[in-house]
Amino acid sequence: MGSLVLGRGRLQVLSRQLLQDEAQEQQAAGLVASPCSAAVRSLPRFDPYILEMYLDDLREMKRQVYNLFKFRPELLPGPEMSKEERRALVRTQLHALLDSGINPLSFFDRDYKKYFYLAECLSLVDLSLMVKSGVQFSLWGGSVLNLGSEQHRRAYFDDIGTFRLPGCFAMTELKHGSNVAALQTEAVLDVLTDEWVINTPDEGAIKWWIGNAAEDGKAATVFARLKVPAQNGQGGLMDHGVHAFIVPLRDEAGRCLPGVEIHDCGYKVGLNGVDNGAIRFSHVRVPRTNLLDRFASVDKSGTYSSPLTSEGRRFAATLGELTGGRVGLTCGSVGVLKGAITIAIRYSAGRQQFGPPDSAEVCCSRSHCVL
Repeated sequence: MGSLVLGRGRLQVLSRQLLQDEAQEQQAAGLVASPCSAAVRSLPRFDPYILEMYLDDLREMKRQVYNLFKFRPELLPGPEMSKEERRALVRTQLHALLDSGINPLSFFDRDYKKYFYLAECLSLVDLSLMVKSGVQFSLWGGSVLNLGSEQHRRAYFDDIGTFRLPGCFAMTELKHGSNVAALQTEAVLDVLTDEWVINTPDEGAIKWWIGNAAEDGKAATVFARLKVPAQNGQGGLMDHGVHAFIVPLRDEAGRCLPGVEIHDCGYKVGLNGVDNGAIRFSHVRVPRTNLLDRFASVDKSGTYSSPLTSEGRRFAATLGELTGGRVGLTCGSVGVLKGAITIAIRYSAGRQQFGPPDSAEVCCSRSHCVL
């Protein structure tokens, strides 16, 4: 009942706006209709700000984001920028966003609605910025938060959130994109040193098209087949399927660490502000605790355990981390569509087109157009 009353109240507000004198509205909005040949532009009879208040309860964050870039035009991309310039610009944009007080990782951790609304806002500023932000905070940061333990959160949260630790989501391989269960990268436990040995067994297992890898990434969540020594005493390895591991990629100077080989995927048709790369591992060693162990753990002896008894359920839980990236892309698409509709409607309000035979052109007013 309460929600019904609230809905009626909102409709009453909108109704009053629709009934206001059109001349007063135009004066308040600073809009003046001007003749266009034989027709006059038809202006809306309501205040769009009221409609925004009705639909958008996060508009203050939107204004904060847009004002940041509105008053700093040097942060906006130009049409003739090179790949290198675009990447440098997106890096600067991301730091400016963080310096303004917006913390995407905190949103992702505590308020999904704000996080995905931010993606919608950033899509109209620069799609490369939206995607790079998604890689850093939703895929890299989100995988550590959602697949790891409290120990991983304490160790990595602040550095990921401030972009001091740029990272990657290294799932896709050259031969395996959608078929994640068949990934070939290996993580074999060495029980003598208490380390995982991360290895790319062949070229088809190279991690491919990985965001943040070509230039910025210092670490990655690497999806690999978890293998431990068989417990039957007959030698060999037990393959427990695909799990996630934190693997350092570069040192503080930006140099690849021993056993890590990274290549730049180069120029793309779009999103050149995102540095996609290919990663090969040659027997890279990381501590046993670098396994993101929310859904499965391995002790020093190599004993594997999981709160989820089904291998299928464990795999599904691991793949769930992709959901945030997919929702973010959808929200970015919504932002782009809103921008396209705004441009189209503004253009249609003043567009001149054919008039009656032997007459002047007319404007595309509300009586002539279907939008």
